[in-house]
Amino acid sequence: MTEQKNGAVKAKKKVSRSVLLGAAFLMATSSIGPGFLTQTTVFTQQLAASFAFVILISLLLDVFAQMNVWRIIAVSGLRGQEIANKVLPGLGVFLAIIIVIGGLAFNIGNVAGAGLGLNAMLGIDPITGAIISAAFAIFIFVFKEAGKAMDKVAQIAGFVMIILMLYVAFITSPPVGEAIANTFVPEKISIFAIVTLVGGTVGGYITFAGGHRLLDAGIKGVESLPEVTKSSVTGIVVTGVMRVALFLAVLGVVSQGLAIDPENPPASVFQLAAGDIGYRMFGVIMWAAAITSVVGAAYTSVSFIRSFSPVIEKYHNWIIILFILVSTVTFAFVGRPVNILLLVGALNALILPIALGTLLIAAYKKNIVGDYKHPLWLTISGGFVVVVMGYLGIMTLIEQIPLLFK
Repeated sequence: MTEQKNGAVKAKKKVSRSVLLGAAFLMATSSIGPGFLTQTTVFTQQLAASFAFVILISLLLDVFAQMNVWRIIAVSGLRGQEIANKVLPGLGVFLAIIIVIGGLAFNIGNVAGAGLGLNAMLGIDPITGAIISAAFAIFIFVFKEAGKAMDKVAQIAGFVMIILMLYVAFITSPPVGEAIANTFVPEKISIFAIVTLVGGTVGGYITFAGGHRLLDAGIKGVESLPEVTKSSVTGIVVTGVMRVALFLAVLGVVSQGLAIDPENPPASVFQLAAGDIGYRMFGVIMWAAAITSVVGAAYTSVSFIRSFSPVIEKYHNWIIILFILVSTVTFAFVGRPVNILLLVGALNALILPIALGTLLIAAYKKNIVGDYKHPLWLTISGGFVVVVMGYLGIMTLIEQIPLLFK
């Protein structure tokens, strides 16, 4: 009897560890989409070794944001939109609407990225590649145990991307000493680069990807906080490792004076570093980054409307599939609607301060978190992120709106 009990405890711990790692990788791989590859390449071209400082600051802001969001979701046992509705009636509905619209628009880009990845990897037509990739993503959610399948795909894709990026970083022989020095004393500072990276790694639906996954797996309550915190930090660390590896790979190419093709900067880096094999490797990384973002965007966006109706809750996997289908059909017949993506990109920058600010207020409401006491240092650091990203998000929105009418 004792042996059976011990076996059950071990099995539960194994499942819990797998879910925690899966949630961390879901958040990390959701943030590492086609845009991630391009942003990191372009900013490294512009800032060279000084981009290391941007990575450091953006990762610190990411940690403060994610630790706050994941903890408050776990303690309350509620999804982001449910917490927001308790803080201010209707706010959760507003949050759900902008996250679903943003997730759908960006998923068009993710599907396109998956098509381009298969094109670089195997020479398949991008639209055909996008359709094949969407079918793969849909297949995950056909399973009864879709959550476990999603965790595994995120973990495998994450490890593949890390290994390939580290390999390319190694063969380009970047000036590591210069990068380390600029991490703390940069020659150039770009506020725009910091805002873009923070918005890309914890903006929009990504803010809630890991926290909602843990909630769906039944990991919640004050007693689970040590595991939740560890999982959130793991997600940021994985994101950081990938960004640093890609940064060093690009820096190695730039420091050699090689010209990067502006039409497809990240593909150009891999091709310059390792020839035709490098270009194929880029295809693998692009596809892995895009497909995990397709899955993460669909899963998290739909998690924001699940609590609004018992019908949505019951058939949420099929709604996720519909979400992926709509993104794919839009790309196949319309392409990437640039103006919509511009506006949604600007709105995305505002989702983080609105969502994080709402959750910080919720952390001090007994009807939401009970007797839980939120650490003061997390409130202060979270509040700092809200103010900085709120101000910069509004500035970005003001800049982007005139572009829609050109």
